Amino acid sequence: MNLPTLIDSLISDTVQRSLPLFGPELALCATIVLLLLARVIPVVDQIPPLVIALVGAVVALVAAIPREGMAGLAAIERQELFTGMLVYDALTVYLRLFLTAFAVLFVILSRLTGIADRQDGQDYYALVLGATIGMCIMASANHLLSLFLGVEMASVPSYVLAGIVKGRRRSSEAALKYAVYGAGAAGIMLYGVSLIAGLLGSAHIPTMAQRLVEFDVAAKLADRDYTVMVLALGGLMVGVGLAFKLSAVPFHFWCPDVFEGASAEIGGFLSVASKAAALALLVRVGIGFTEAPQHGAEPPRQPVAAAAASFATPPAIRMVAATNGDERLAQADGQAGRSSDQTIERAGSAAEGSPLSPVRTFFVSVVAAVAIITCTFGNLAAYGQKNIKRLLAYSTIAHAGYMMMPVAAAIALAGDNPAAASDAIAALLLYATIYLFMNLGAFAIVAFLRNAMQSEEIKDYAGLVSRAPMIAVAMTVILFSLVGLPPLAGFWPKLRLLQALYEAGGSLLMFALVVAAINTAISLVYYARVAKTMCIDPQPDTSRPVQLGFLPTTFVFAMALPVAILGVLPELVAPWTRDAAAGLFGV
Repeated sequence: MNLPTLIDSLISDTVQRSLPLFGPELALCATIVLLLLARVIPVVDQIPPLVIALVGAVVALVAAIPREGMAGLAAIERQELFTGMLVYDALTVYLRLFLTAFAVLFVILSRLTGIADRQDGQDYYALVLGATIGMCIMASANHLLSLFLGVEMASVPSYVLAGIVKGRRRSSEAALKYAVYGAGAAGIMLYGVSLIAGLLGSAHIPTMAQRLVEFDVAAKLADRDYTVMVLALGGLMVGVGLAFKLSAVPFHFWCPDVFEGASAEIGGFLSVASKAAALALLVRVGIGFTEAPQHGAEPPRQPVAAAAASFATPPAIRMVAATNGDERLAQADGQAGRSSDQTIERAGSAAEGSPLSPVRTFFVSVVAAVAIITCTFGNLAAYGQKNIKRLLAYSTIAHAGYMMMPVAAAIALAGDNPAAASDAIAALLLYATIYLFMNLGAFAIVAFLRNAMQSEEIKDYAGLVSRAPMIAVAMTVILFSLVGLPPLAGFWPKLRLLQALYEAGGSLLMFALVVAAINTAISLVYYARVAKTMCIDPQPDTSRPVQLGFLPTTFVFAMALPVAILGVLPELVAPWTRDAAAGLFGV
């Protein structure tokens, strides 16, 4: 088979298989193009950018819904898209729904607060939707290059959004800090990607898991082969990029300054969507590098693999094959022992003592240790904050630590108890879903009060209950839900998080359980301080009146209501999270 036939097969695979499952991202791309054309085409210029962005986000949300509806989420089979660059499974579907639903809510919030006016609306919404596409790619990454591409696509628009407020020095400073720190983290991450891919001979994550089985880390450690140190260094460098997106300690330093300098709306965007996508990527990396595929790496499609067989000998074709992650393309020059290698791959399961057990131990130890430090630092640093956005920034850091814990628990459980590992990821998804309403609601209230009071200092919220009782009550409900107090929605994910840590066992994860419980109690103090200021402290004589319109009040109510309802009826969402996580460990 000649090269044109191979190219035709690749095009056919892309058009017939991959693009139909890439609908939400395509809808967002089309919306961005339309927003940009609105500046140069007179007819399109008459359409408000809000309408274009909102319609595009809604179309993307509808495209993200499975054909069988949410009831068919668990039945979705894993498929690789674009020759292994992305993966389509139930987790991808759920996170697409999460991100596109958040985009719809965020577009509405941006219009209500007035941050996106008609003059700059095209640019603002294009940046928001562009970052959302990057986050969708992060959530479905199946290749180290798509992993890096997704992180950068999500990060670069965020740098601009952090400084979107014109004429504000602190906003420009926040954008500059964010861009400089992000560039450093991206460089370190890319170097780590090159180390791992170069050592294992592939950048396709399932293929890399197979190579790790063949690499036999345990044997090399026993033989004092220090090649393993290079592998560990590369993994830590990739972890730097993930920790930066998660604002995990010690790569959190950008978060408080950026949140304070940027507008409250952008703080909500970074604290919810960016964190969810980074956590999904952490799950992909954790499972990808610690679980050997039961049936080997999935080839793109049989015709493509067959076509490549006739081009097996030239090294250029083998290099392209390795980049795309097709094991048969990469080794089509007739290497012997293929069947025995597959036997080793199947034997490299998650069981203790398998070739991947040192990788699993390393991953669990690093993630759990960082999670413990992150949630502790975030809660302790929040105590002395006087600006509400800085307080919520440190709260975001603390919650990032909490949400990393079930990832460590899931990887630790995967070998002996896949069902419990699946439940741990389901707990993470439930946490992220409820966190959307809690944090977006909190930042929305801060944005509305900023417009009404021209202040973001906590002391200026004194006596708010007498000036805007509904807003004060909604904010109090959200704050206590962030603590994890029953009967509010934040209680259930915290409880399931602790349950996952308990089931995983081990000294480090049991210590993480104790730390998480203690930090939950510690966080009550600074959240309660804000609630006390709003609801108990007397209103100062110099306070400004607070007048919010019907639509802002309705939006706040729409964010606070699920926080109360899901506390009583968590099963409204929990089955979807279980279905989304069910296929990750073969449950």
